[in-house]
Amino acid sequence: MENYKQFVVALSAAAAAGLVTIVFVLRWVLYYREGLAWDGGLAEFNWHPVLHLAGFIFLNGAAIIVFRLPWTWQCSKVTMKFIHAGLNLAAFICAIISSVAVFDFHNAAKIPNMYSLHSWVGLVAISLFCLQIVLSIGIFLVPFTPVSWRAALMPLHVFVGHSLFGSTIAVALMGITEKLIFGLSDPKYKDSPPEAVFVNAMGVLVVAYGVAILWISTRPSWKRPNDQVLHVLNSSAGAEVKTKMGPSLSRLSD
Repeated sequence: MENYKQFVVALSAAAAAGLVTIVFVLRWVLYYREGLAWDGGLAEFNWHPVLHLAGFIFLNGAAIIVFRLPWTWQCSKVTMKFIHAGLNLAAFICAIISSVAVFDFHNAAKIPNMYSLHSWVGLVAISLFCLQIVLSIGIFLVPFTPVSWRAALMPLHVFVGHSLFGSTIAVALMGITEKLIFGLSDPKYKDSPPEAVFVNAMGVLVVAYGVAILWISTRPSWKRPNDQVLHVLNSSAGAEVKTKMGPSLSRLSD
């Protein structure tokens, strides 16, 4: 891999931002809010931010960059496809459970559903994410799909994946702000109480995680080489070729 040290720095930054975000959201709901439960009350609602941030966003980001981890290049492309699909499926399950928690809480508290921009964009993002998973399984995992179709649709698949990842972060930021405005009364959100400052910092971490993931996933020099190039690099006969061609081999990718 070219610029390997820079890759490690970017990956470390993404991992740190993502893991600290998970710690922050758990701290928020367990210390500032009512904890976690499944009883139709506020504690059930708290599963919504926890699963959206720790599940939907974090796992989706991991799925986006999993092909770029050089330590996985020894694995076959098919194996990595299943890992990629599994992480996205786990992220989708977290999103569904988090949405169910919100609807249960709203129905128990007699609060209308689907009235805010946060809920509108969130429902669209989850619906499109589900469609992306279904179509991607049919196109990229089923062995009967023509290779020409996969090659033609791959740029669209990547673009939609990046767009949905950015959308989920936007949804999270809208939801965080909405919760603080409605949930803080004495003192109010505009007075910057400790909870507001803490949660705003968590929102900054979410953005930092998203930026790091998108940076890693869009650098051409960090793209996984195709299987033919990996075979040459890993074979004893490829040692001489690797020496002669140098970094140019790493630019050959799918």
